[in-house]
Amino acid sequence: MKKKLHMQNSKLLEIAKDFGSPIYVYDAEKISFQYTRLTSAFKKVKQVKLNYAVKALSNISILKLMKSLGAGLDTVSIQEVKLGLTAGFTPDQIIFTPNGVSLEEIETAAKLGVQINIDNLSILEQFGTKHPKTPVCIRINPHVMAGGNTNISVGHIDSKFGISIHQIPHILRIVENTKMHINGIHMHTGSDILDIDVFLYASEILFETAKNFKELEFIDFGSGFKVPYKEGDIETNIEEFGDKLSKRFNEFCAAYGKELTLGFEPGKFLVSEAGQFLVKVNVVKQTTSTVFAQVDSGFNHLIRPMLYGSQHEIENISNPKGRERFYSVVGYICETDTFANNRRIAEINEGDILSFKNAGAYCYSMSSNYNSRYRPAEVLWLNNKAHLIRKRETFDDILNNQIEIEISDKKKSK
Repeated sequence: MKKKLHMQNSKLLEIAKDFGSPIYVYDAEKISFQYTRLTSAFKKVKQVKLNYAVKALSNISILKLMKSLGAGLDTVSIQEVKLGLTAGFTPDQIIFTPNGVSLEEIETAAKLGVQINIDNLSILEQFGTKHPKTPVCIRINPHVMAGGNTNISVGHIDSKFGISIHQIPHILRIVENTKMHINGIHMHTGSDILDIDVFLYASEILFETAKNFKELEFIDFGSGFKVPYKEGDIETNIEEFGDKLSKRFNEFCAAYGKELTLGFEPGKFLVSEAGQFLVKVNVVKQTTSTVFAQVDSGFNHLIRPMLYGSQHEIENISNPKGRERFYSVVGYICETDTFANNRRIAEINEGDILSFKNAGAYCYSMSSNYNSRYRPAEVLWLNNKAHLIRKRETFDDILNNQIEIEISDKKKSK
């Protein structure tokens, strides 16, 4: 199943003209399509819960859109929990899956009533001792290497995430000693997972672990499905995966003697393809070896190519049918901030608008004020209309929360 963005280039150009550039634009209908695609893949399971991974794109209007679709939320910080509550989610619709946070932060989330997910023995024992009646999910590390690269592979033996499957006896000892209530088992192996057999293998480890706990309400399989980044790119076959895991999950529930909820935490899968990042070309610079298209943005707005080596397809929407030439697309930051090297793009002129595809996930949410640049605006394309959902920052925003102190001029004091 495929679905292209409904936003035509003409509409994107209007958005860039009306709201300025650089700017992030998200297609609500594409997000809705991806949500339906995922739920349909698991239609054979009676109880399925999709918790949108807030860290992918945390704008409150996006969260409200997710709520309207029927999603819950996967949160990793107390701030994301509060965003979810502000967006109208009830505590039972939110799971809190932090890593390396203090016991105090977890207790704060528990007081708010959200589902707690703990991924280390120390906090598990401390929390269970103090709050034995509070339901807790346990995050397991299945020791499976999966994901697009080492930075986004989080279920292998050297990962900081989750409690090792080899430490199950320690978990059981803590549960027995504290009499705490374990209502869920969870794993997340990584992002950009292509091989569904690897995911199914990890799922078997989770099923084996779940047998140790008699009062489970759900099993959460994380997420990490790969999305295509260009025409013809490979992606996770979510329909095949849904069919295979649904069958196995139903078999497990029958053996367990109880209908459990099958949980997932999609982030990138729901919002990545829905997003486009629009930038304006400031300068076309010819050097002895390269033609640079220098744009009004940098890794302060879109860090993924520099951080992960991610490949975002770039289209010249001002001249989409122009003769293709080779360009290196770079930003205005005072360090190397290359978006693309020697990329074939329709002929670029100064003032043209370029669109970066797959800009919905981990793009705005990882932006910064580096070089004291303003973070861009965000627009949601909903019901064939552009809605501004975040204003572009101003100089006042740069100064906000800074405190000026009086510093004497040494030269004058002499």
